[in-house]
Parts: sequence; C-alpha cells; structure tokens
Amino acid sequence: MTGVLLSTTGLTKRFGGIVANDAIDLQVSHGGLHAIIGPNGAGKTTLIAQLSGQLRPDSGTIHFAGDDVTHLPAHARARRGFGRSFQITNVVGEMTALDNVALAVQAQDGHSFRFWRAARSDAGLREPAQAILGRLHLDQRAEVPASRLSHGEKRVLEIGMALAGRPKLMLLDEPLAGTGHEESARIVRLLATIKAETTILLIEHDMDAVFTLADVVSVLVYGRIIATGTPAEVRQNTDVQKAYLGDEQSP
Repeated sequence: MTGVLLSTTGLTKRFGGIVANDAIDLQVSHGGLHAIIGPNGAGKTTLIAQLSGQLRPDSGTIHFAGDDVTHLPAHARARRGFGRSFQITNVVGEMTALDNVALAVQAQDGHSFRFWRAARSDAGLREPAQAILGRLHLDQRAEVPASRLSHGEKRVLEIGMALAGRPKLMLLDEPLAGTGHEESARIVRLLATIKAETTILLIEHDMDAVFTLADVVSVLVYGRIIATGTPAEVRQNTDVQKAYLGDEQSP
C-alpha cells in the first residue's frame, strides 16, 4: 500500500509560555520507517503524545488512514491501529513476559482489564502471545517475571506488546534508551524486520541506528520541523548540521 498513512497540519502544543510543538506539518507514508530526530527539549515526545492521544493539541489536526482523529482518545486510536512504546519501560514487572503480551492481546480484543484471565487458561490469549514472543526471540523467557528480564529484554517485550495490537502504525519513543551495544544491535535487527510489515514512526537519539533503519528522517528543533528527507539528504542539509548534527556529521 502506498500513500499517506498519518498526517498533521499546524499541530501546536503549549505548556504555559513554552511552545513545545509549533505548527508542525508532518506526513508519514505507508510502509517503512520514518524517524524523528532532534536535540533534547525539541518537542519529540510531546509530538508522539499528541499523535497517540495522550495529549490534546492546542490547535491543528491529525489525520490517520484518511480520518480526522484529532479529538479521539488514546484507546480509540489504538483500536484504529496505533501502537505505542514509551521512553520509560512500561511493562508489568510482577507478570511474566507471556502474561504481559497476553494482556496486550486482550486489550486489543476489547476486554476490560477487570476481567483479566491468566494467559495459561485462555488459548485465545496465550497462543498469539506465544507467537509474538517467538518472533522476538523471547520465547525461552516466556515464564520469567518481567522484573527479572534485562533492560534490553524489557525493551523488546514492550515492542511485542505494541505488536499485539496488530498496529497499522507503531509509535516508538527511544526504544534503544539505556541499552548496551549488544542489546541495541538486537533491537535494530528486530525493527528492520518489523518495518517490512508495519509502518514505524521512531524517535531515537542513536544516530547510527536512525541512519541504518530510516527511510525518511524529519528533524525537529525548538518545536519546529526544519528538514525532512532521506537519511543522505538530511546528513547533507546545512541547516540540520548547524542546528543538530554538528560534529556527528560524517565527512
């Protein structure tokens, strides 16, 4: 499928006198991985929070798959095909890896958490959750409480929980944050396989990962997008070099 999956027009969010997002126009096409980069405080997480429905914009619009979703709450956007991971790991430590993913499967199926049933007693939850863990190469850790997983494994598990919702678009907020070299390399390989099937909008500070994975890169500085293009185009953009990449620019 081709064309625009997600678009924003004039998206603006203020916190008091601070303009976190300033009239952002963004288009994310079907397929592949679109990365958003920028320095700390540029407004990246605020943008993701508005896209997912966690924050309401002060002005502007958000369209997804052709529909205006600007005023839809987060759970309604999830039903339409948004998947989300967070900057801080968001798993239930007391539950096993399998149960965390099964809970995400159950949420997608529309059941209230009040009626949570253990994954072991419900094949309709356990089987798809086990399949996702296998895809993530976490199946050998299925019965381990999430609190006992390594930080990198928790990051992978959270991606699996987002996948459980069968998303059309995955919003990933710094999935490599806090990971070591081997763990980050594992996540990069995983995202490379996922983006072949599911559109990804990625926020990430690891420039090596971004320029390895991204098909399109947008650069956010002081709440505004100053450039969008292929990784090569963004690397060569003089405004981007001055504002952000600086010494990280390859000769």
